[in-house]
Amino acid sequence: MINKVTDSISQALQGLTDDMTVMVGGFGTAGIPSELLEGLVQVISDQSVSGLTVVNNNAGNGDTGLAALLKTGRVRKIICSFPRQADSHVFDALYRSGKVELELVPQGNLSERIRAAGAGIGAFFTPTGYGTELAKHADGSAKETREINGRMYVLEFPIHADMALIKAEKGDRWGNLTYRKSARNFGPVMAAAAKRTVASVHEVVALGALDPESVVTPGIYVSHVVQVPRQATQGAGFKKAA
Repeated sequence: MINKVTDSISQALQGLTDDMTVMVGGFGTAGIPSELLEGLVQVISDQSVSGLTVVNNNAGNGDTGLAALLKTGRVRKIICSFPRQADSHVFDALYRSGKVELELVPQGNLSERIRAAGAGIGAFFTPTGYGTELAKHADGSAKETREINGRMYVLEFPIHADMALIKAEKGDRWGNLTYRKSARNFGPVMAAAAKRTVASVHEVVALGALDPESVVTPGIYVSHVVQVPRQATQGAGFKKAA
């Protein structure tokens, strides 16, 4: 019997190894798998896992979530579209001291590179970034370009991951997921792009309770479903202090 509902976050995150690529869903404060990130920080510390590459829309804020993950010193590289904001002091300090590598990717390109990985696309051409520093590889060499219908395009490659951590609203034991409004953001494409996906949900429902037309992420893309309590939040989605 297929049952992807896992009793604990630590159990769902077993098997982490050095140099893994981990995708983390969320946009701003919407859809951040906070509980999974907290669990990841604990597991990598307990198991001395290091050299991680993290793929996320931003580079963390404040001292919790992704910022807490960066503070462990176990992250080698971050791939994101929006690394700096008013309270991104953890990333700023690590980057300025050369302790973390940054691959800056325009937001649309980031989403499409992740989607391409899940769709089995080998590479694609995009006009975004042409004529800028983003049209170069990390070593400074130029990326391949091509003129298509009178417009110049840059060749970009998919981003694959060993694991994706995402947040959904509801899930069943087969791993089918639905999301709540904008909390969906990168969740569906990351689930498809990773070898293994762990999804936190607020409700675990019986098989058949989810309308098939409403399922956004089919269970075939999900390895583990972990139920987490619903947390009251204040403005901007931050957790209220106890």
